Amino acid sequence: MPTSEQPTDQDTARRAEVVAALTAAGRDSSAASVAFHSAIAAQQDLGATETKTLDLLERHGPLTAKELAEHSGLAPASVTGLVDRLERKGFVRRVKHPTDKRRVLVEPRPEKLAELAPLFDDWAREVHELYGEFTTDELATITRFLTGATDRQRAATRRLTEGTPDAS
Repeated sequence: MPTSEQPTDQDTARRAEVVAALTAAGRDSSAASVAFHSAIAAQQDLGATETKTLDLLERHGPLTAKELAEHSGLAPASVTGLVDRLERKGFVRRVKHPTDKRRVLVEPRPEKLAELAPLFDDWAREVHELYGEFTTDELATITRFLTGATDRQRAATRRLTEGTPDAS
């Protein structure tokens, strides 16, 4: 009889099924997220990367181009063009850093971000309803998983944009 530390064939098979289902759900979630953000972006004549950059600025406040590159995983040269586009569209402005005049911050324009907020209302309400289906401990586990997956995806993005080999 197996000990509690040794997985049974049934445990191994169940884990494989759950991992496969989780992988499929993650892919579905990613596709739905890209489609949703593309639809939001189209409403405002933005690209999906532009809307995600605005999200970063909204969450973190003004950032340098280097910090935007670090948070997004994009190459610094890509961030420069991205900021140029967002500035032309009126969503951000470049301002002098308050303590280091050699540096420039990219600052979101709150009045333009306010135009995007209503587009998220239905989805946000429905997700908050979904939270009610889970215990606090389950939500903490989901958060831990999503944070770990996000960290790994950012690292993969950096490797792709910097042309560095796979870290495996």
